[in-house]
Amino acid sequence: MKRILTIQDISCLGKCSITIALPVISAMGVETVILPTAVLSTHTMFQGFTVRDLTEDLIPITDHWKKEKVHFDAIYTGYLGSAEEIEIAKKIFDEFGGEDTLIFIDPVMADNGKLYPAFDMNYAKRNAGLCGKADIIVPNITEACFMTDTEYKESYDENYILDLLKKLSALGAKKSVLTGVSLSEGKTGVYGMDRDTGKTFIYQNDRVDAQYHGTGDLFSSIAVGALMRGLSMEDAFRIAADHTADTIRETLKNPEKPWYGVDFEATFPKLLKALG
Repeated sequence: MKRILTIQDISCLGKCSITIALPVISAMGVETVILPTAVLSTHTMFQGFTVRDLTEDLIPITDHWKKEKVHFDAIYTGYLGSAEEIEIAKKIFDEFGGEDTLIFIDPVMADNGKLYPAFDMNYAKRNAGLCGKADIIVPNITEACFMTDTEYKESYDENYILDLLKKLSALGAKKSVLTGVSLSEGKTGVYGMDRDTGKTFIYQNDRVDAQYHGTGDLFSSIAVGALMRGLSMEDAFRIAADHTADTIRETLKNPEKPWYGVDFEATFPKLLKALG
Protein backbone atom coordinates (compact mmCIF):
# COMPACT_ATOMS: atom_id res chain seq x y z
CA MET A 1 0.00 0.00 0.00
CA LYS A 2 1.25 3.47 -0.89
CA ARG A 3 1.79 5.97 1.92
CA ILE A 4 1.25 9.75 1.71
CA LEU A 5 2.34 12.35 4.24
CA THR A 6 0.13 15.44 4.24
CA ILE A 7 1.32 18.62 5.97
CA GLN A 8 -1.42 21.14 6.80
CA ASP A 9 -3.72 22.27 9.60
CA ILE A 10 -6.67 20.57 11.30
CA SER A 11 -10.01 22.34 11.66
CA CYS A 12 -12.01 20.30 14.18
CA LEU A 13 -15.33 21.53 12.74
CA GLY A 14 -15.62 22.48 9.10
CA LYS A 15 -14.38 20.63 6.06
CA CYS A 16 -10.94 21.61 4.81
CA SER A 17 -7.24 20.76 5.02
CA ILE A 18 -6.57 17.53 6.93
CA THR A 19 -10.23 16.88 7.73
CA ILE A 20 -10.70 16.43 3.99
CA ALA A 21 -7.30 14.99 3.04
CA LEU A 22 -7.23 12.20 5.62
CA PRO A 23 -10.65 10.61 4.91
CA VAL A 24 -10.54 11.16 1.15
CA ILE A 25 -7.08 9.76 0.49
CA SER A 26 -7.64 6.90 2.93
CA ALA A 27 -10.90 5.97 1.20
CA MET A 28 -8.95 5.82 -2.07
CA GLY A 29 -6.88 2.99 -0.62
CA VAL A 30 -3.76 4.97 0.25
CA GLU A 31 -2.30 5.14 3.77
CA THR A 32 -2.39 8.75 4.95
CA VAL A 33 0.02 10.08 7.56
CA ILE A 34 -0.70 13.55 8.95
CA LEU A 35 1.60 16.30 10.19
CA PRO A 36 -0.71 18.97 11.62
CA THR A 37 0.70 22.48 11.62
CA ALA A 38 -2.08 23.87 13.82
CA VAL A 39 -5.37 22.84 15.43
CA LEU A 40 -8.38 25.15 15.02
CA SER A 41 -11.75 24.80 16.74
CA THR A 42 -13.38 25.53 13.36
CA HIS A 43 -12.11 26.72 10.03
CA THR A 44 -11.69 30.45 9.54
CA MET A 45 -15.09 31.10 7.98
CA PHE A 46 -16.58 30.77 11.48
CA GLN A 47 -16.41 33.65 13.95
CA GLY A 48 -14.42 33.47 17.18
CA PHE A 49 -12.47 30.31 16.36
CA THR A 50 -9.59 29.16 18.57
CA VAL A 51 -6.20 28.14 17.22
CA ARG A 52 -3.22 26.29 18.66
CA ASP A 53 -0.01 26.63 16.67
CA LEU A 54 2.00 23.41 16.44
CA THR A 55 5.06 24.70 14.58
CA GLU A 56 7.45 23.84 17.41
CA ASP A 57 6.23 20.23 17.39
CA LEU A 58 6.90 19.53 13.71
CA ILE A 59 10.63 18.79 13.88
CA PRO A 60 10.42 16.52 16.97
CA ILE A 61 7.70 14.51 15.20
CA THR A 62 9.69 14.09 12.00
CA ASP A 63 12.89 13.34 13.95
CA HIS A 64 11.04 10.40 15.52
CA TRP A 65 9.96 9.21 12.08
CA LYS A 66 13.58 9.31 10.89
CA LYS A 67 14.57 7.04 13.79
CA GLU A 68 11.79 4.68 12.75
CA LYS A 69 13.06 4.78 9.14
CA VAL A 70 9.65 5.84 7.82
CA HIS A 71 9.29 6.12 4.03
CA PHE A 72 6.71 8.16 2.15
CA ASP A 73 5.63 7.56 -1.45
CA ALA A 74 4.33 11.13 -1.62
CA ILE A 75 4.48 14.31 0.45
CA TYR A 76 1.53 16.64 -0.03
CA THR A 77 1.44 20.14 1.44
CA GLY A 78 -1.58 22.39 1.68
CA TYR A 79 -2.13 25.46 3.84
CA LEU A 80 1.08 26.42 5.66
CA GLY A 81 0.46 29.21 8.14
CA SER A 82 3.85 30.93 8.26
CA ALA A 83 7.18 31.40 6.54
CA GLU A 84 8.74 29.24 9.27
CA GLU A 85 6.45 26.36 8.35
CA ILE A 86 7.47 26.72 4.70
CA GLU A 87 11.12 26.35 5.69
CA ILE A 88 10.28 23.28 7.80
CA ALA A 89 8.46 21.77 4.82
CA LYS A 90 11.60 22.25 2.71
CA LYS A 91 13.62 20.41 5.37
CA ILE A 92 11.11 17.56 5.36
CA PHE A 93 11.33 17.31 1.57
CA ASP A 94 15.13 17.03 1.85
CA GLU A 95 15.01 14.42 4.62
CA PHE A 96 12.16 12.24 3.36
CA GLY A 97 12.11 12.97 -0.37
CA GLY A 98 13.93 11.23 -3.20
CA GLU A 99 13.42 9.91 -6.69
CA ASP A 100 10.68 7.56 -5.51
CA THR A 101 8.80 10.18 -3.45
CA LEU A 102 6.33 12.49 -5.21
CA ILE A 103 6.37 16.07 -3.90
CA PHE A 104 2.90 17.59 -4.46
CA ILE A 105 2.35 21.22 -3.40
CA ASP A 106 -0.89 23.15 -3.21
CA PRO A 107 0.41 26.67 -2.36
CA VAL A 108 -2.72 27.82 -0.53
CA MET A 109 -2.45 31.56 0.10
CA ALA A 110 -4.72 33.63 -2.18
CA ASP A 111 -7.81 33.81 -4.36
CA ASN A 112 -9.79 36.30 -6.43
CA GLY A 113 -6.76 38.54 -6.92
CA LYS A 114 -5.91 38.93 -3.22
CA LEU A 115 -3.65 37.29 -0.67
CA TYR A 116 -5.35 35.86 2.40
CA PRO A 117 -5.23 38.36 5.32
CA ALA A 118 -2.46 36.51 7.21
CA PHE A 119 0.00 36.65 4.29
CA ASP A 120 2.22 39.21 2.54
CA MET A 121 4.54 39.29 -0.47
CA ASN A 122 7.43 37.83 1.54
CA TYR A 123 5.26 34.79 2.24
CA ALA A 124 4.34 34.54 -1.45
CA LYS A 125 8.01 34.56 -2.46
CA ARG A 126 8.85 31.88 0.09
CA ASN A 127 6.00 29.79 -1.28
CA ALA A 128 7.48 30.24 -4.74
CA GLY A 129 10.75 28.85 -3.40
CA LEU A 130 8.93 25.90 -1.89
CA CYS A 131 7.22 25.20 -5.23
CA GLY A 132 10.65 25.05 -6.86
CA LYS A 133 11.27 21.80 -4.97
CA ALA A 134 8.09 20.09 -6.17
CA ASP A 135 7.26 17.46 -8.73
CA ILE A 136 3.74 18.88 -9.14
CA ILE A 137 2.27 22.22 -8.06
CA VAL A 138 -1.41 23.18 -8.26
CA PRO A 139 -1.81 26.94 -7.71
CA ASN A 140 -4.90 28.83 -8.71
CA ILE A 141 -4.43 31.81 -11.03
CA THR A 142 -4.16 34.33 -8.18
CA GLU A 143 -1.48 32.31 -6.40
CA ALA A 144 0.44 31.86 -9.65
CA CYS A 145 0.37 35.60 -10.26
CA PHE A 146 1.74 36.42 -6.80
CA MET A 147 4.53 33.85 -7.13
CA THR A 148 5.59 35.04 -10.60
CA ASP A 149 5.07 38.83 -10.32
CA THR A 150 2.36 38.71 -12.97
CA GLU A 151 -0.57 41.09 -13.19
CA TYR A 152 -3.78 39.35 -12.11
CA LYS A 153 -6.58 39.44 -14.66
CA GLU A 154 -10.15 38.29 -14.24
CA SER A 155 -10.56 38.19 -18.02
CA TYR A 156 -7.80 36.43 -19.93
CA ASP A 157 -7.06 34.31 -22.97
CA GLU A 158 -5.07 31.13 -23.53
CA ASN A 159 -1.83 33.03 -24.18
CA TYR A 160 -2.07 34.57 -20.70
CA ILE A 161 -2.43 31.09 -19.16
CA LEU A 162 0.48 29.69 -21.19
CA ASP A 163 2.68 32.61 -20.12
CA LEU A 164 1.78 31.95 -16.47
CA LEU A 165 2.62 28.27 -16.86
CA LYS A 166 6.02 29.08 -18.37
CA LYS A 167 6.78 31.40 -15.45
CA LEU A 168 5.69 28.74 -12.96
CA SER A 169 7.91 26.19 -14.71
CA ALA A 170 10.83 28.60 -14.29
CA LEU A 171 10.38 28.35 -10.50
CA GLY A 172 11.62 24.78 -10.76
CA ALA A 173 8.61 22.46 -10.36
CA LYS A 174 8.60 19.57 -12.82
CA LYS A 175 4.91 19.95 -13.61
CA SER A 176 2.72 23.00 -13.05
CA VAL A 177 -1.07 22.73 -13.10
CA LEU A 178 -3.19 25.86 -12.93
CA THR A 179 -6.62 25.38 -11.36
CA GLY A 180 -9.78 27.40 -11.91
CA VAL A 181 -8.93 28.10 -15.55
CA SER A 182 -11.94 29.20 -17.61
CA LEU A 183 -11.38 29.63 -21.33
CA SER A 184 -15.00 29.60 -22.45
CA GLU A 185 -18.36 30.64 -21.04
CA GLY A 186 -19.74 28.24 -18.44
CA LYS A 187 -16.59 26.11 -18.29
CA THR A 188 -13.74 25.77 -15.80
CA GLY A 189 -10.92 23.33 -15.20
CA VAL A 190 -7.17 22.83 -15.24
CA TYR A 191 -4.30 23.65 -17.58
CA GLY A 192 -0.95 21.96 -17.04
CA MET A 193 2.58 22.08 -18.42
CA ASP A 194 5.57 19.76 -18.19
CA ARG A 195 8.69 21.84 -17.50
CA ASP A 196 11.14 19.58 -19.35
CA THR A 197 9.13 18.84 -22.49
CA GLY A 198 6.91 21.91 -22.71
CA LYS A 199 3.98 19.57 -23.30
CA THR A 200 0.63 20.93 -22.10
CA PHE A 201 -2.74 19.46 -21.26
CA ILE A 202 -6.13 21.01 -20.59
CA TYR A 203 -9.35 19.71 -19.12
CA GLN A 204 -12.55 21.72 -18.82
CA ASN A 205 -15.89 20.74 -17.31
CA ASP A 206 -19.13 22.59 -16.60
CA ARG A 207 -18.83 25.33 -14.01
CA VAL A 208 -21.11 24.91 -10.99
CA ASP A 209 -22.46 28.25 -9.81
CA ALA A 210 -21.65 27.83 -6.10
CA GLN A 211 -18.65 28.23 -3.80
CA TYR A 212 -17.82 26.25 -0.69
CA HIS A 213 -14.88 26.27 1.68
CA GLY A 214 -12.46 23.37 1.16
CA THR A 215 -13.19 22.49 -2.47
CA GLY A 216 -9.55 23.14 -3.37
CA ASP A 217 -8.46 20.72 -0.66
CA LEU A 218 -10.88 18.12 -2.01
CA PHE A 219 -9.54 18.58 -5.54
CA SER A 220 -5.88 18.28 -4.48
CA SER A 221 -6.51 15.30 -2.21
CA ILE A 222 -8.26 13.39 -4.98
CA ALA A 223 -5.53 14.23 -7.49
CA VAL A 224 -2.64 13.08 -5.30
CA GLY A 225 -4.57 9.99 -4.20
CA ALA A 226 -5.28 9.07 -7.82
CA LEU A 227 -1.62 9.50 -8.72
CA MET A 228 -0.71 7.08 -5.93
CA ARG A 229 -3.25 4.65 -7.40
CA GLY A 230 -1.19 4.66 -10.61
CA LEU A 231 -3.31 6.94 -12.77
CA SER A 232 -1.70 9.28 -15.27
CA MET A 233 -1.52 12.95 -14.39
CA GLU A 234 -4.18 13.80 -16.99
CA ASP A 235 -6.58 11.14 -15.66
CA ALA A 236 -5.90 12.07 -12.03
CA PHE A 237 -6.75 15.73 -12.62
CA ARG A 238 -9.76 14.88 -14.78
CA ILE A 239 -11.22 12.71 -12.00
CA ALA A 240 -10.39 15.36 -9.38
CA ALA A 241 -12.08 18.12 -11.40
CA ASP A 242 -15.19 16.09 -12.21
CA HIS A 243 -15.62 14.71 -8.71
CA THR A 244 -15.20 18.10 -7.06
CA ALA A 245 -17.92 19.49 -9.34
CA ASP A 246 -20.17 16.48 -8.62
CA THR A 247 -19.68 16.99 -4.88
CA ILE A 248 -20.67 20.65 -5.12
CA ARG A 249 -23.82 19.65 -7.02
CA GLU A 250 -24.63 17.03 -4.38
CA THR A 251 -24.16 19.60 -1.60
CA LEU A 252 -26.58 21.97 -3.31
CA LYS A 253 -29.29 19.29 -2.93
CA ASN A 254 -28.87 19.20 0.85
CA PRO A 255 -32.02 20.72 2.43
CA GLU A 256 -29.95 21.89 5.40
CA LYS A 257 -27.98 24.15 3.01
CA PRO A 258 -24.56 23.72 4.62
CA TRP A 259 -22.44 26.84 4.06
CA TYR A 260 -19.23 25.73 5.75
CA GLY A 261 -18.15 22.87 3.48
CA VAL A 262 -19.11 20.33 0.84
CA ASP A 263 -20.79 16.99 1.54
CA PHE A 264 -17.85 14.96 0.28
CA GLU A 265 -18.88 12.00 2.44
CA ALA A 266 -22.00 11.53 0.32
CA THR A 267 -20.07 11.14 -2.94
CA PHE A 268 -17.45 8.55 -1.90
CA PRO A 269 -19.21 5.78 -3.88
CA LYS A 270 -18.96 7.84 -7.08
CA LEU A 271 -15.28 8.52 -6.45
CA LEU A 272 -14.43 4.87 -5.92
CA LYS A 273 -16.38 3.92 -9.04
CA ALA A 274 -14.44 6.52 -11.06
CA LEU A 275 -11.19 4.98 -9.84
CA GLY A 276 -12.32 1.58 -11.07
